[in-house]
Amino acid sequence: MSESKSPASQALDVLSAVRERYGRAAATPSRELCCPTPQDQGRLGLLPREILERDYGCGDPSRFARPGEVVLDLGSGAGKACFLASQRVGASGRVIGVDATSEMLALARAHQREVGERIGWHNVEFRRGHIQDLALDLDKLEDWLAAHAVHDAAGWERLRAEEERLRREEPLIPDASVDLVISNCVLNLVAHEDKQRLLAEIQRVLRPGGRCAISDITCDEDVPSELMRDPDLWSGCIAGALREDRFLQAFADAGLYGVELVSRQESPWAVVRGIEFRSVTVLAWKGERGPCLDHHEAVIYNGPWKEVVDDEGQRLRRGERTAVCRRSFMAYTREPYCAHVTAVVPRAPVGERDARVLESCCSAVRDPRVTKAGPARADRLPGDSSCCEPSSCC
Repeated sequence: MSESKSPASQALDVLSAVRERYGRAAATPSRELCCPTPQDQGRLGLLPREILERDYGCGDPSRFARPGEVVLDLGSGAGKACFLASQRVGASGRVIGVDATSEMLALARAHQREVGERIGWHNVEFRRGHIQDLALDLDKLEDWLAAHAVHDAAGWERLRAEEERLRREEPLIPDASVDLVISNCVLNLVAHEDKQRLLAEIQRVLRPGGRCAISDITCDEDVPSELMRDPDLWSGCIAGALREDRFLQAFADAGLYGVELVSRQESPWAVVRGIEFRSVTVLAWKGERGPCLDHHEAVIYNGPWKEVVDDEGQRLRRGERTAVCRRSFMAYTREPYCAHVTAVVPRAPVGERDARVLESCCSAVRDPRVTKAGPARADRLPGDSSCCEPSSCC
């Protein structure tokens, strides 16, 4: 691709290159797209060989699925991760796979009934769409096009209007409808100018308190521009890789919190011009939105670090009773923070009407008089007989 092409034309070439290569890989296994990863052999044993041979992932984000959850797999391909997640969420859960490659979707759907019979329940479905536009259902759009041919500018305008109607009234994935978003070696297949849009879509479809588990290929140095112009390197998970630190920061930039690198391949999967490419898996969470209202709550950071700073700039010093607003308090008392802090509630609860904006939200220490347990008490010294009660210190 020549350097004179615009970012928009580059995005179109990337999309075409990925669709063409993975269309071929649906028919004939492509080993160069695989990054071997340890997986649960018991669950894999329920999947057809044809599905396993067309696994082009670099991790196993399905292992983070929990019973009863709604799981969304981005770039679901032949359906392997969906079928593994199905076994983890159980009959009460649900799994949705989204892919834009028709050949891969056909393969996954062809085995859908058979795998469901082996697992013992049918809770997986596959939908066609672009993962950076999870509102637009491409199957429904194609049905509309079959009945409304586009020949001129007026037809094009009607097509655009139908796209917006589908996004608004019949979204592929509705807002706040998913507990866990997973993706296995797919974000690097999206053009760089669309990556932030994709992460924004993850944020949109997650329920508050939901999370994403993303396995992908990252690099230790920036990919040179000349490599980014190679369609084969794009579809081969090389040209679209982000540098490790920027990959993690992208989740925070999208408004997700608790971003954590949970696994990182020790040896590189590939080396191109001295740049190492390896598989990583990242977890990130969706928090509540809204004003920072003070309900007189606090948290104590337990350590082991001297202090930590979250993505909103809130600084927690080890052992201090840090004043936090209700939104932060709710986040800190859930995963992934709850194991690292001690929650301290106020002696007198503050109602919604009485809560005020917490002005100093980044380093203020909560006055201990606000969070003492119970009403004001008379002095009580060690050895005082009044303290010798069942389960007391005496």
